[in-house]
Amino acid sequence: MESFKVCVNIYDTLVKYKKNGNEIVPSLAESWKTSEDGLTWVFKLRKNVEFHDGTEFNAHAALFNFERWMNADNPYHIGSFSYWSYNFGEFPGLIKSVTALSDYSLEIVLNEPYSPFLSTLTMPAFGIASPDSIMKYNESFKEHPVGTGPFELEYWDKGNEIKLKKNYNYWGNLTKLDEVVFSVVESSEKRLNFLEQGKVDIADNLTPNEVNRINENLDLDLYLKPFFNIGYLAMNNQQKPFDNKNIREAVGHLIDKDKMVKEVFNDFARPANSFVPPIIWAYNEDIKSLDYNVDKARKLLKEVGYEDGFDTTLWVMEAPRAYFPDTMQVAKFIQESLLKANIRAEIITYSWDEYIEKIKEGKHDLALMGWTGDHIDPDNFLYTFFASDNRKTGLTSNYSFYKNKEVDKMLKQARQATDREFRKNIYRSLQKNINEDTPAIPLVHTMPIMGASKKVKGYTPHLTGEETLEDVYLISD
Repeated sequence: MESFKVCVNIYDTLVKYKKNGNEIVPSLAESWKTSEDGLTWVFKLRKNVEFHDGTEFNAHAALFNFERWMNADNPYHIGSFSYWSYNFGEFPGLIKSVTALSDYSLEIVLNEPYSPFLSTLTMPAFGIASPDSIMKYNESFKEHPVGTGPFELEYWDKGNEIKLKKNYNYWGNLTKLDEVVFSVVESSEKRLNFLEQGKVDIADNLTPNEVNRINENLDLDLYLKPFFNIGYLAMNNQQKPFDNKNIREAVGHLIDKDKMVKEVFNDFARPANSFVPPIIWAYNEDIKSLDYNVDKARKLLKEVGYEDGFDTTLWVMEAPRAYFPDTMQVAKFIQESLLKANIRAEIITYSWDEYIEKIKEGKHDLALMGWTGDHIDPDNFLYTFFASDNRKTGLTSNYSFYKNKEVDKMLKQARQATDREFRKNIYRSLQKNINEDTPAIPLVHTMPIMGASKKVKGYTPHLTGEETLEDVYLISD
């Protein structure tokens, strides 16, 4: 979510990843320990930390947040809390209990082992907010965010910009910037123009066609992030004709990914064979994509009575995403590809907010979708996309509405196992099984493109795109 770019600067989590993404380190929790069975976690919390409203952070404040997230009947459980659902299942889901053992000791007990638990807690969705501010604003709290982070909200002009100011009472190193402004600029062309004109210092979600302009400008630096995402074509498995594996395979055979990477992404992407990015430790390099083969696609369609093709819809979000910097170009490429077997796809566009709401209701046929990893574990991709638990209407992240008992069994086994090599083998097998069942079509892993003024120093793009800015500063001319 784009909002995480802001939230990660306002809220601290109990634990976080190092800038390089290779290690989980303390944040609001100074240390932690877990029981041998992996069910009980005890966090020793940092002292002398204040929320932006001046109230104290302690175990009781952390407990308040967990109770708000996990209990659907909590009076402050306002909103969808979808990231809790994606990771922990129902409310309360995997969490059995949360207890403040003392003012600075928090105990979390799980119903079953969950290997990615610590990694999951690094997500901005689990940033700790001020209980006093939650109780004060409740339904409108999202408009008045109060955390313990290095920056605090100064003002929010919805749809235009958000301004943060330095938190002078921050428990960690004070930021080098007095303020940060996040501006909403829909067009990548306009974002780059603003960067060139010095109106902004960093511009993200730029397109491959704009790379040369950045490289040729002596006042700008180019940033390319690693392949930590997946852009894919979701096929609604609960609707005809995509409930038929032949149809789904035929669609896969019609998409020439190599050509798409060259023509649409200008080679700033790589064809995706799996839904797990190659940078993740469980990536299965042996997985092969469905080969581009129009004759094979037509044969598969004929076998199930669709030799004349069919009419369908292809949904696409208007706003660019890290995995699809030019969404309409991708949609048109797929539309033309499907026509080779007389599959006639009408392109339907929605704003990003409307798109997400509608796709969660499962009303689409085909839909372009994607994901940038929230934390560095294969569970964040495979469980999110394909677990039956995540196909709940209105809360789903399983946008193909896929259900497979064997896949569910393996996903659960991988979540509960503690041995990394064992988990790796399960995830490699899972990728093979999912690839054979073809619930969706993995398309590309992209290299998100950013440009920045050479005045910007101390900036380190994070894998997830959710980097804090406390180390960033600007040099004068």
